[in-house]
Amino acid sequence: MAALPSFPWLARRERPAWCRTGLARDPSLQAAVDDLVGQLAGAAPADLALVFASASYASDLPRLLPLLRQKIKARHWIGCVGGGVVGTRADGTAQELEHEAAISLTLLHLPGAQLQPFCLDASELPDLDGPAEPWRAALGAEAGGMHAMLLLVDPGFGAINDLIGGLDYAYPNAVKLGGIAGQHSAPHGSLLFDDQVRSGVVGCLLGGAWRLDPVLAQGCRPIGPVFEVEQAQRNVVLQVSRGDERRSPVEALQRILVDLSPEEREQVKNALFLGVGRSDFNLERSGEQPPSFLVRNLIGVDPRNGAVAVGERMRVGQKVQFQLRDGATSRADGRQLLRQAAQHQAAERQGQPLAALLFACLGRGRGLYGEADGDVNLCRESFAQVPIAGVFCNGEIGGVGGSTHLHGYAASWGFLVPEA
Repeated sequence: MAALPSFPWLARRERPAWCRTGLARDPSLQAAVDDLVGQLAGAAPADLALVFASASYASDLPRLLPLLRQKIKARHWIGCVGGGVVGTRADGTAQELEHEAAISLTLLHLPGAQLQPFCLDASELPDLDGPAEPWRAALGAEAGGMHAMLLLVDPGFGAINDLIGGLDYAYPNAVKLGGIAGQHSAPHGSLLFDDQVRSGVVGCLLGGAWRLDPVLAQGCRPIGPVFEVEQAQRNVVLQVSRGDERRSPVEALQRILVDLSPEEREQVKNALFLGVGRSDFNLERSGEQPPSFLVRNLIGVDPRNGAVAVGERMRVGQKVQFQLRDGATSRADGRQLLRQAAQHQAAERQGQPLAALLFACLGRGRGLYGEADGDVNLCRESFAQVPIAGVFCNGEIGGVGGSTHLHGYAASWGFLVPEA
């Protein structure tokens, strides 16, 4: 019998992109790993594995990746511990699991992707006043062709603003999203990288044929007008203005309270924030859109002069606006933003994203919505089948007004789609 001819191009043909997910809830680490292995049985080797584990496994964390890597093959592994995890079982059921043992595992095969995982210590951060090249050398990749960056930060890392600023400088066109990992009492870090537990920062640059489309839901609605900061010292706002009127922030808020409903006035007691504008043009004189606001905590009031302390360094000329947050507002905000993302992707004829990544604040979930799976359910309204994975963070990383920031109480989404 004659030998069949060989066709080398058949062996080189790339399999289509795929995503496989597992979500395990057993309190025993070994049993949870066995569950994940069973859910992902038969999975081909992946390009990237994302692992999110609840703090319940902190003492056993050094065993997690070695156990998984014995049975599941992937070229790169990154992840972290969180106050809760978001995951999708092999049957497509997506859940937010808060304050309980859970491990979420996502395997991605991304033909044509350029992946560059990285791991940094605080001592390795380049000089912010220097050129961009040392930052790129530290991450091991040039900026060209890099569309996105996953960024996971240990809670003990003390230079996160320097980190974000340096990465924006070195990779200005890359979407950056992620969060601060969960805290625990075990004597090691909260980050996962290859087969190790690390502190500092871990992440992965994504380029080539794939990108992450970001959605940042801050979940607030404005009350009252936009003001301009007239006097500020560090993070304290002493005086604001609107037109020719100048008053203290507390006086400005008191005038706003007059027009609020009794329910809204009650919310002000526990859910009041300040939106800090990311652009500085004069709204009254320009026909442009209002500035993008970065929502920040109000952390103190001085009754002597009506000043307020803000969780952000303030400066004269910034636009500010008081904000309220509640479950209904957060739900409406998230629903609108996710629908817009789905419409945008449909317009580009991309269909459903390959996967959705969610980095949500610990203050969301049941505490915000009064029920489980609040953000996951919103995503399902616009993306019915997409696998969802993520983690509850101590701070969320996402973009506002063209630059990257650390947020609180936010949901930072990334939708994995082919590069147009």
